[in-house]
Amino acid sequence: MTEETTTRGRLSILIADKLSDSVVNSLRELGADVRIQPELSADALPDAVGEAEILVVRSTRVTAAAIASGSSLSLIIRAGAGVNTIDIGEASRRGIHVANCPGKNTDAVAELAIGLMIAADRRIADATRDLRAGSWKKKEYGSARGLRGRTLGVIGLGAIGKAVAGRARGMHMKVAAWSRSLTLELAEELEVTHCGSPLEVARKADVISVHLAATDDTRHLIGANFFAAMKPGAVFVNTSRGEIVDSAALLAAVTERGIRAALDVYETEPSAGAGPFDQTELAGRITCTPHIGASTDQASEAIAAEVVHIVRVYLETGKPPRSVNTREKSSAQSNLVVRHYNKVGVLASVLDEIKVAGINIEEMENTIFADGTAASCTLKLDERPEVLVIEKLRGLEHIIQVSLT
Repeated sequence: MTEETTTRGRLSILIADKLSDSVVNSLRELGADVRIQPELSADALPDAVGEAEILVVRSTRVTAAAIASGSSLSLIIRAGAGVNTIDIGEASRRGIHVANCPGKNTDAVAELAIGLMIAADRRIADATRDLRAGSWKKKEYGSARGLRGRTLGVIGLGAIGKAVAGRARGMHMKVAAWSRSLTLELAEELEVTHCGSPLEVARKADVISVHLAATDDTRHLIGANFFAAMKPGAVFVNTSRGEIVDSAALLAAVTERGIRAALDVYETEPSAGAGPFDQTELAGRITCTPHIGASTDQASEAIAAEVVHIVRVYLETGKPPRSVNTREKSSAQSNLVVRHYNKVGVLASVLDEIKVAGINIEEMENTIFADGTAASCTLKLDERPEVLVIEKLRGLEHIIQVSLT
């Protein structure tokens, strides 16, 4: 579907990218109002959010302005794994959940990474270009190193990195890897050589494939020193995030050291599915694709199912699964557990006493027991209540027990 579509329902959802039709159909079955505007750019998104409560994006950048424009916005879903295209800080400040769909495009990205390795080694893109131009250059393109028996270096050994490593072993390649979470024991289990740093991978590998998330720590992690450590003529592949690689340093390595590079991601990319691309000097010297790593029918259907799952759980519980911007560990100083009868106003009276005491509630969860007669409420508090507060709570109507840990 490419045109804006709306159905009647109880929840307003804006899909700002092209997604599988199954997403739309399933969301409508949940009773949602769905608007589909797949050609929205980052600049146009703020004017389009409107009254949407849920925003679903794939590649469209979600800026602070877009988030601020959504007065009803409560959930942003990235139909993919990385969330670097979303202003997480602004979403967090406004109490808006950001959820993603990790692992659903693992096979798709791994397949492209392997394809780019082979394409760079065999110069498939250049040979295709020349043939289409009517030039037969068998002598020039008939020379390649080949990958069997070579060492693949993997930078980042998450789900995609592991999938690439497994496929490389199937091609009879050796694998060396670096990851912050990679231990010697895990490396042995995964049948990879443990490296203590990215530079060690660069020195050992004939082919390198990068699979890292974009963070402040990984920005330009792959730079001039890394490329200087690589073997002359080695292959470098990046299908993760463009900002991890210093583009100027890569261009110099390609030009001066004969590094064969293959990229699916770039430091600057159009904010929507189509647009001008300004890194043509680099693109002219490498094998490249326009950020299509996750773009297979299989991955699209898996991501579609996950988007629907996130919305369904959010509707049922008020909390989306895999929210990436909720605090992992509470800063609360104490846990207050109130067992009470399941009556109207009981929790309101408890909260009133805590408010009067000037104590903030960091987290709260109320569990109802089987027959609906009683419940237990756990409140994580930013300071420990005095004994007098506890005694007041115990004296409230319909309270069974109050305990503090």
